[in-house]
Amino acid sequence: MALDPRILFLDEPSAGLDPVTSAGLDLLIKDLAHHFGITFVIVTHELASIYSIADRVIMLDSRTQTIIAEGQAAVLRDSAADPWVRRFFNREPDPVHSAKLN
Repeated sequence: MALDPRILFLDEPSAGLDPVTSAGLDLLIKDLAHHFGITFVIVTHELASIYSIADRVIMLDSRTQTIIAEGQAAVLRDSAADPWVRRFFNREPDPVHSAKLN
């Protein structure tokens, strides 16, 4: 931060934090982005943080090693073409694995 970066990369910044501290970190990131014009590239699986922080989401698929979704988190949650993407953003289990548990 001392060197006035235009872009900061954060890898799972709230991993291991309790929900209150994680929410505070989300606010800090948003505040820094707004006040200092910093672009943050954040890798996270924390849906609450994604919905709170992200202006734009890029979702990668490790199986195909490609981008499978791009856009606003709420739009991807509600209308992504890929059902797996919708399940991820809605935090829904895979129907195949759910059927095996029943």
